[in-house]
Amino acid sequence: MNSLIFIFLVVLAPHVVLSRGIKRSEEITLFDQNYKVTWGGNHVINQGKEIQLTMDNSSGSGFASKINYGSGFFHMKIKVPGRNSAGVVTAYYLMSEGNNHDELDFEFLGNIEGRPYSLQTNVWTNGEGGREQRIQLWFDPTSNFYEYKILWNQHQIVFYVDNIPIRVYKNNSNIRVGYITKAMQIQASLWNGEDWATDGGKTKINWTYAPFKANFQGFDISGCQSQTLIDPNCVSDHFWWNNKSYWQLDSTSQKQYENVKKNYVTYDYCKDRHRYPTPPKECLH
Repeated sequence: MNSLIFIFLVVLAPHVVLSRGIKRSEEITLFDQNYKVTWGGNHVINQGKEIQLTMDNSSGSGFASKINYGSGFFHMKIKVPGRNSAGVVTAYYLMSEGNNHDELDFEFLGNIEGRPYSLQTNVWTNGEGGREQRIQLWFDPTSNFYEYKILWNQHQIVFYVDNIPIRVYKNNSNIRVGYITKAMQIQASLWNGEDWATDGGKTKINWTYAPFKANFQGFDISGCQSQTLIDPNCVSDHFWWNNKSYWQLDSTSQKQYENVKKNYVTYDYCKDRHRYPTPPKECLH
């Protein structure tokens, strides 16, 4: 092959490799290719490359992927509502269908203007949640788009803010700790959480600031398509996110993770002795 042609093809290759071989599409994927509006349709503005969910005192809104996935590396660029957003929840999550569901959550808990957002993560397995962790972000998530990611394989689940791991949930099913066993749909929503989201529900939504607006970008998906249960093919190392290098954090990521735990975590269910006098098993591993 002519060397100039080869260089040209490399430059236009449809994927870019990030740290540790993470592949991300350079091609623009429009919302309608992989996602659909699921509720509050008259509160959704679809601009193709960007979606805006809005909420007023009549309704919130949400969207979801058209299919389910059994493993993958999921991501979304999000800009959460600014100004006085107390009681408003912006959510980006994976969830299975039916009773005893599995779920992986990012929940942005709004606050009075000038006070910081909390970012809550949670892990549900077989209908059991209660694994909340909260952090204070080191930037203003209302000021611009930031990327929120979930790596999910049969060894670990990692929540990222941009490329920094903020939470790791390992597969400890060998000691009877719940782990994700069902295929899940990607979802996002903007909804009224004033009963609990800000100051434990003491601070309510100020509707004079409505409509509240959350914006989303980045609609390409790196995931293994599946049905109700996880397809055995979804654990194959044919998919890069199942490769052995993604079974645990590398040394750089581990240091970043330790820094987050030390400086930014404001609540960890593993340390809540009032709620859990005996720590859950996964907290010991």
